[in-house]
Amino acid sequence: MTAAPLAPTAPTSHATRAMSRGAAARRAGTRTAATGATFGVLASGAFAAVVPTTLDGTATQADAEETTQATALAAFETGIPSSAQTADGSPSGYFSPVSFEHSGAATGALQAAAPAQDADLASLGKAHEIAGKIAEEHRKAAEAESKRQAELAELEALKSKGGVDSWIASALDHMGLSQSYSSGLKRIIMKESNGNPDAINDWDSNAAAGNPSEGLMQVIPSTFDAYVHPDFADREITDPVANITAGVRYMIDRYGLETLDAGGRTGSHGGYIGY
Repeated sequence: MTAAPLAPTAPTSHATRAMSRGAAARRAGTRTAATGATFGVLASGAFAAVVPTTLDGTATQADAEETTQATALAAFETGIPSSAQTADGSPSGYFSPVSFEHSGAATGALQAAAPAQDADLASLGKAHEIAGKIAEEHRKAAEAESKRQAELAELEALKSKGGVDSWIASALDHMGLSQSYSSGLKRIIMKESNGNPDAINDWDSNAAAGNPSEGLMQVIPSTFDAYVHPDFADREITDPVANITAGVRYMIDRYGLETLDAGGRTGSHGGYIGY
């Protein structure tokens, strides 16, 4: 189908000529669309191309793809001839192809947004992981606090009973030492004084020198004065808790904490030999 030539008009302004060319292009596009509706064509931009068909009237996929690609390239590269002709029958001018945005742009926008969505999901996963770690730390802290409170309650109950175990518990607690040393410390006390806070050794060399060993840990006065915990400095040498702090601090200073843990020093045959 051939477009009818534009009727000549009187000279007009540049804007008017541009509007006339646009109207002509729209009329040409309308005629092309009508032709496409009749013969089954594919349109791309301002161009239309007939798709090759089989004997049964259906277009082959390969042909359709090839024709569509060629048509798309032509739409962006080839000028559109004007329906107005010069004296020799050639087009009076050409129109630049028009590019139209299609649904693919929306798809591209969604694809571009995908990395941001993935980052959000990654951040959400990281936040969930951090929250889990914080919850676990809180659980451990609560468990440790519960255990500490139970130990304190047991310690207070032990202190209230009196006797050797109570004195040992009080002394270790005041010195900031673990109650795990209580068994070794009790062994030393029972070997030294048999658990009697008023015990006095009146037969060894210290006694002969006028400085008898006294109390649960059997310390001499000078050792008591040098090693008793400052909080008990005003107490008597036979005060159970004060005496224990003096003996333990002296032992750790001279032989190390392992001696307290072992329950005192032992001889070559495994017997107790004091500290």
